[in-house]
Amino acid sequence: MSRYVMALDQGTTSSRAILFDREGKIAAVDQYEFTQHFPEPGWVEHDAEEIWQSQLRAARGVLEKAGAKAGEIAALGITNQRETAVVWDRATGEPIHRAIVWQSRQTVPVCDDLRARGLEGEIRDRTGLVLDAYFSATKIRFILDAVPGAQERALRGELCFGTVDSWLVYKLTRGAVHATEYSNASRTMIYDIHQLQWDELLTGELDIPPAMLPELRDSSGDFGEADPEWLGGAIPIAGIAGDQQAALFGQGCTSPGQVKNTYGTGCFLLMNTGDEARASNTGLVTTLAWGLSGRVSYALEGSVFVGGAAVQWLRDGLGLVENAAETQAAAESVADTGGVYLVPAFVGLGAPYWDDRARGTIVGITRGTTREHLIRATLESIAFQSRDVMECATRDAAIRPGALRVDGGACANDFLMQFQADVLGAAVERPALLEVTALGAAALAGLAVGFWSDRSELDAAGGGTTTFEPRLSEDEREARYADWKRAVERSRDWARD
Repeated sequence: MSRYVMALDQGTTSSRAILFDREGKIAAVDQYEFTQHFPEPGWVEHDAEEIWQSQLRAARGVLEKAGAKAGEIAALGITNQRETAVVWDRATGEPIHRAIVWQSRQTVPVCDDLRARGLEGEIRDRTGLVLDAYFSATKIRFILDAVPGAQERALRGELCFGTVDSWLVYKLTRGAVHATEYSNASRTMIYDIHQLQWDELLTGELDIPPAMLPELRDSSGDFGEADPEWLGGAIPIAGIAGDQQAALFGQGCTSPGQVKNTYGTGCFLLMNTGDEARASNTGLVTTLAWGLSGRVSYALEGSVFVGGAAVQWLRDGLGLVENAAETQAAAESVADTGGVYLVPAFVGLGAPYWDDRARGTIVGITRGTTREHLIRATLESIAFQSRDVMECATRDAAIRPGALRVDGGACANDFLMQFQADVLGAAVERPALLEVTALGAAALAGLAVGFWSDRSELDAAGGGTTTFEPRLSEDEREARYADWKRAVERSRDWARD
């Protein structure tokens, strides 16, 4: 009898596998990091084969930790870093180039060319996205240009493109299935979110052969089976969603106006807008949340490129902390930042600024500035960026949410969560179960095979919620936010070609 659903949580820096039981509780976790490649400043790449091997290792490892067999796994769900682009040989399953990561700015010149050709409006209208190197389409173009003969091979149908979910499905099924689902497709910048199909105009303008593109399927449904060799038996692949949409589903934000923020490498705020694709006038993007039983739901999204990655920089780049957990005590040891503001625009700024040429900036340093001030300013920058996008979502949707639901590794930091409530002037709700991204993928898969009958079955499994209420006065909150906006302006348009 099936006892678990397995979630493969393929992230930007690591691959994890988690087993959830029928109560929605975690039975076991396994995780492996993989290499980050930075071939030039602002470029970020991954070895797609290393991603696959690390994910397979984690899946095998979680079965071993739980003492479980493949026959006890009802279904497998996948959630993934989204816009990262992989191009591989259809016959051999071997990548032809390193995957270009969502963070990478190496395709800015391709974006500039599209902008010069007057396509910015068409992209916004058709895909709901802004024209930016963040999304997958220009990464595909880069790979086809970088690898000799790739364009001709793609035209002959010899190459496949996929976001990481498609890549994992292809490997798990040994090439039997080349497919994706709505949430990931909506992040490519070549998918029409209104017509629900690959866009002929945009694929034509980028000269991306349609034969490369994956088939579209519901987010909860049939994606084939994992080959028995990989995990000791065939397991249905039954649910997929990009990481942020999976978190939205995992948080139970299934009604219009509900909003969550995930604090990971970046920060990603999504507001459910139901069956209406709300256009943004503030710098957010309109995206597909998921597709269930042939019907899609939409969301507004604010994507902040550097969130928890700023804390990693404190640790690995500056050596100011040995681990992320140290930052809470350091931040709480000082009353404020001493007037210091850090804008972590290490790879430019995402929503709502969309400035490829912004760069990281620290302002307000004096002779009295200490390590603790800098650490606190780094944590505060995460909350300020999240307020930026929360305000935009509220204006675009004309809805003021009652609270912000949060998840992701950095939200374990009580100082950050309290400051987030302070700078928002709104309650922040943190579930006891922080693995809501993986839970969302597991839920989509488990619902497809009848392991759970309804999403609400999982709500009782969370173990409660911690709520952070705002403490700052409105005057102080607005004064600090105004200074943050001043600091952002000093970071913008810095880099030069």
